[in-house]
Amino acid sequence: MRLSELSGKEIVDFRRAERLGIVGQTDLEFNDKTGAISSLIIPSGKMFARKSKSEVRVPWSRIRTIGADMIILEITDDEN
Repeated sequence: MRLSELSGKEIVDFRRAERLGIVGQTDLEFNDKTGAISSLIIPSGKMFARKSKSEVRVPWSRIRTIGADMIILEITDDEN
């Protein structure tokens, strides 16, 4: 899958059924050696107002599926 194909997809947390953002409004972190995406960095706007962090870093391994319109991921309590 190309990076351009991810752009515009909604990011949804499976456990809480919450919309977290849209790829394009988030940052991607890449592995320096392989060039593979290692994590999504999601800014903590109103979705994460209860946390003091300014962002949520979600490992790529937490992605359950990538569909036509959205990316479904599962965030553990210690990641948000």
